[in-house]
Amino acid sequence: MLTKTLRQNLEPVPNNIAPALNLNGTFRGDHDLNPASPPIRDEVYTPAAVLVPIVLREEGLTVLLTRRAAHLAKHPGQISFPGGRAEEEDLSAVETALRESEEEISLDPNLVEIVGSLNTYITVTRYSVTPIVGLVQPSFSLQPEVGEVSEIFEVPLSFLLDERNRKKHSGFHDGIERFWYAIPYNDYYIWGATAGMIKDLSERVLLE
Repeated sequence: MLTKTLRQNLEPVPNNIAPALNLNGTFRGDHDLNPASPPIRDEVYTPAAVLVPIVLREEGLTVLLTRRAAHLAKHPGQISFPGGRAEEEDLSAVETALRESEEEISLDPNLVEIVGSLNTYITVTRYSVTPIVGLVQPSFSLQPEVGEVSEIFEVPLSFLLDERNRKKHSGFHDGIERFWYAIPYNDYYIWGATAGMIKDLSERVLLE
């Protein structure tokens, strides 16, 4: 059963705030495809967390994703997991992920069973993101926070985990070619850090 495989292969549930940079552990990031620009060990990274919400649909597991509002200064219109930077009152990355999910899409934390985490993900925008994986009961009533989220949608987990649906794309930034993963789904273009975290998830699951 897929949920059993997830429980067995995920990282432990973190009991503290996402580290600024977990230098002594394993971390993923934008540098996976761009080895010429690795994380700087003396750099200050902002701790953050996202929820990877796997919905327990009877017809098949799905993943909740959001489209960021078009007016946002950073990453407008991009597809992401619900989440954000850690606040001082957050005692752990789990608290950050659940709090942000409730604020952004009105997801009731009581409907989420936290089962583990993925590797810390380091972004070029200097965020250290802990992806928290949760199994979500589908009896929710979601509402996007219009200041941050323009749309909430679900994608079959099997589609996201299938490596045939994941492509490596490239483009030039400041004259330097950079690479990233992308997962096109209908009219959605899932890419960057979100696609990188999905790749991490896929490597932990053996599809039937």
